Amino acid sequence: MPIKALYFDLGGVIVRTEDKTLRTALGQRFGMSYDEMDRFVFGCETAKKASIGLMTEEQHWRDVARRLGADDEWKPIADTFFAGDRIDRSLLDFIQSVRPGLKTGVISNAWDGLRAYMQEQGFLAPFDEIIVSAEVGIVKPDPRIYHLALQKLGVQPGEAIFVDDMPENIAAANALGMKGVHFRSVEQTLADIKQLL
Repeated sequence: MPIKALYFDLGGVIVRTEDKTLRTALGQRFGMSYDEMDRFVFGCETAKKASIGLMTEEQHWRDVARRLGADDEWKPIADTFFAGDRIDRSLLDFIQSVRPGLKTGVISNAWDGLRAYMQEQGFLAPFDEIIVSAEVGIVKPDPRIYHLALQKLGVQPGEAIFVDDMPENIAAANALGMKGVHFRSVEQTLADIKQLL
């Protein structure tokens, strides 16, 4: 079955934390390591609720700041936490280059601010469809989010490649018949995609 669609995760793939300095310093300020700070922000109940649209990203960050004892600083804390993130423009160039031959999409476990962030940073254009967990109320690896993404682009599972940095999300896509590519580096990922095309 020929490949007709190429889906990407966003965080950890297209947007990666390349500079850990500021997040490390933020963690140290509150007596945490980098990994502990990461878990404090992403592993809490409000993060999970924000990921399925039960609360906004701002509400989540206000709760994070409150738990840190820095209620009035939620915005600077959030900005500092993400300050080391970099958008991989070379990956976006590749995605743009496969169109119009292939349909392209994003399937991301993310809070409600993701689409606005993509627009603000100027990288909505390479994608035909963007599925954000907070907007649809489903998170990977739930099969329903993949079915929704496939339906939106009008393709069958065997006609789609899905790139993600989390093995459990790849396993779920593979179980549906999609062709999963586990992101470990840009070079490896592009090589793996080209082998499947």
